[in-house]
Amino acid sequence: MASAISANRAELLAIANAVASEKMIDKSIVIEAMEEAIQKSARNRYGAENDIRAKLDPRSGDLRLWRVVEVVEHVEDYFKQVDLKQAEKLQPGAKIGDFIVDPLPPVDLGRIDAQSAKQVIFQKVRDAERERQYDEFKDRAGEIITGVIKSVEFGHVIVNLGRAEGVIRRDQQIPREVPRVGERVRALILRVERTNRGPQIFLSRAHPDFMKRLFAQEVPEIYDGIIEIKAAARDPGSRAKIGVISRDSSIDPVGACVGMKGSRVQAVVQELQGEKIDIIPWSEDTATFVVNALQPATVSRVVIDEEESRIEVVVPDDQLSLAIGRRGQNVRLASSLTGSAIDIMTEAEASEKRQKEFTERSKTFEEELDVDETLSQLLVAEGFSELEEVGYIDIAELATIEGFDEELATELQNRALEALERREEGQRQERRALGVEDALADLPHLTEAMLVTLGKAGIKTLDDLADLATDELIARKRGGEQRRRGGNDRRDRSERSEDKGGVLGEYGLNEEQGNEIIMAARAHWFDDEPEVEAVEVEPISEEAADAESSQ
Repeated sequence: MASAISANRAELLAIANAVASEKMIDKSIVIEAMEEAIQKSARNRYGAENDIRAKLDPRSGDLRLWRVVEVVEHVEDYFKQVDLKQAEKLQPGAKIGDFIVDPLPPVDLGRIDAQSAKQVIFQKVRDAERERQYDEFKDRAGEIITGVIKSVEFGHVIVNLGRAEGVIRRDQQIPREVPRVGERVRALILRVERTNRGPQIFLSRAHPDFMKRLFAQEVPEIYDGIIEIKAAARDPGSRAKIGVISRDSSIDPVGACVGMKGSRVQAVVQELQGEKIDIIPWSEDTATFVVNALQPATVSRVVIDEEESRIEVVVPDDQLSLAIGRRGQNVRLASSLTGSAIDIMTEAEASEKRQKEFTERSKTFEEELDVDETLSQLLVAEGFSELEEVGYIDIAELATIEGFDEELATELQNRALEALERREEGQRQERRALGVEDALADLPHLTEAMLVTLGKAGIKTLDDLADLATDELIARKRGGEQRRRGGNDRRDRSERSEDKGGVLGEYGLNEEQGNEIIMAARAHWFDDEPEVEAVEVEPISEEAADAESSQ
């Protein structure tokens, strides 16, 4: 019997060691799973109402089984309680209220119990293995990992990573790349999520960071931090652009990434299934970077609209198709690389646009200021585009324009201010016609033009405005309309990628101003709250205090 027990002990420890080694988890987790399985089987044998515990010594293999009972004066639950007399037999010196141990003989696991215990152990080990996998990969997002393609299911590629499995979803694969079971594949760890079925490791071969990491592996200067990839944009499987900068003036960042006879860039190109890569010197000057990003096209002029986050690029007529690229690819990648919407136009179109703007502004000044065409055109030529600029500029500065004197400058400014007042009055009437309350006009930062915009959006009362979040009021539209032309097709094709902005997004209000407007609109909500009435307490005289203390 003793040899049989010894064999059982040795067998339990051997199983624990084997499972821990195979699954690469802590042996204590396997021991804990075994103890839980034995406890479950013992409850089936002695009754589920008992509080039964099991302890397996991880060194000797000794197994102890006991139940925990409470010492009480009158026993009500015979499974979990004992009286003081019985408790003295189990543990001398036991007192009422103590919890003591009642040893139990080992149980022989029957076929059903053994199967149940096996399921408990497997589940515990599986949970531990999933947790180990999650801990191993949770901090590795952004790394490149190599695995073997296990299967392809509904277009998604399942990759065996050795100790876990990852998935390359269809939208994260390189187009026209045909995955084959058994092939080795490199991919970027995009993110790791914990789920009920274990960790989900999402991989990508189409993300721009995958290309960045490949360059870091091929170019030692990038790995060492001497060269940095500041921006990257990809059309997976077709073309890509990266902007690079060198921390060492003696090292050419483009040349280092290309390598001797193109060896370094070709290694990346082969991994990306022949994807053409344009390596561009990055510049802090936006205009310079845009010119570089649109290579190989030649750029004549760059106009940057920082407020709208848009860039207008003028190219010679013969460079239009090259700048835009096939199906708009070149300008789309350049736009993604710079983070701004890019409008491409020819010199003839730019000239036509400037002439149109010049005419419109001249006409506005001519009508609003009641001046002749020559004077209005002179104002536009000097850089004035809005009535506000004329109305609020310093008189001395306005008088420095050739042909102007202080008297003429003062007259023009007075006419501009009168025109602005007429415009504001017209907007005020429109606002009232829309039903916008006068109370909104008293709020800070809001102009009559803004109030008209609010009215057209259905915001007409303080409550309507107070219900808005700051972003809903002032958030500006991002992105915009990017003009693209390809081949000989001269029709404009627009591609919108913009988020819906706030109601007053076009007016350039900042977050602080937006908060002030919203809080001012909500102020009336607190007007009706009852004020706490202060009660004046009369001081207690010394005689009264002495009398109270004596009581």
